[in-house]
Amino acid sequence: MTREELLAAIDKKYLDMGQDPDVHLSGLLHAEPMKYWDFIQVDALLGLQTQRTQLPDEMVFIMYHQVNELVFKMILWEMQQIAHTENILPEKFVMHLMRISRYFDLLSNSFDIMGEGMEVEQYMKFRDTLTPASGFQSGQYRKIEIASTELINLIDYRFRETIDRETPYEHAYNNMYWQVAGNDHKTGKRSKLMVNFDEKYKKELIAWMKEYNTINLWTKFKQLPEAYQQNTALINAMRHYDHTVNISWVMHHYHAAAKYINSEKGNPKATGGSDWQKYMHPKYQKRIFFPALWSEEELKNWGITNLEGYKILK
Repeated sequence: MTREELLAAIDKKYLDMGQDPDVHLSGLLHAEPMKYWDFIQVDALLGLQTQRTQLPDEMVFIMYHQVNELVFKMILWEMQQIAHTENILPEKFVMHLMRISRYFDLLSNSFDIMGEGMEVEQYMKFRDTLTPASGFQSGQYRKIEIASTELINLIDYRFRETIDRETPYEHAYNNMYWQVAGNDHKTGKRSKLMVNFDEKYKKELIAWMKEYNTINLWTKFKQLPEAYQQNTALINAMRHYDHTVNISWVMHHYHAAAKYINSEKGNPKATGGSDWQKYMHPKYQKRIFFPALWSEEELKNWGITNLEGYKILK
């Protein structure tokens, strides 16, 4: 674009907005040039770490989880572009799915930071100051799950027959697999972890359920023309994402948590008090975003025979 063409384009942009282009050009004349630390907001970002103890490895724990939340935001950003694109083409669908999977690969491969990056003795001390807080309470991760699939696939498998399209959203919310993990089955009471979570996120997540009811990734796929649904690259990208999130990432998390939690004597539990093994391991809950894209054998052995990988369709 020549200088003249550039100036003409600037004029058109601001005139179309009902603005005076010369005022904006004058403002540009006096504006300070952008600096990396201002654009990234480095000072604000680095000021968000506040320890509750004097144990050095608590800082590792805090920063690692903050990085996770930033990556979750990146994932949601990609998901929104799929969900809110009308008449989406397979190539665009695949592009964003693979971006999301790479973000989860980043998270999966980073668990050594947790598994090898903290002294067990330090962790077992500062974890008590976190109670009843838990990574279980990540609202962004719950949004990722809801935006990925139909709600029935996130309901605790024991209660799925009680859910259909006419079920109130609140009933579905109360029977999500992670909600059940937050109940005390002996007393029937809600754990403090879940009471706090509901106070913070319940209304927001129910609104998110409504928004993504017809535009979640699975429904979006099923709305595509038949020819697009047969696109092998898209099917493989869907299967890759499903396996990456619900088996690979979960199992990396599972093994990292096990190193610390299993070092505790007696009946070890996560910081929130949940039965973390049955909550996390995919063979128990069988969290599967896109069930129709897997064979009966693959579904039956989910989290058992496909821990290391899955079949790429040709």
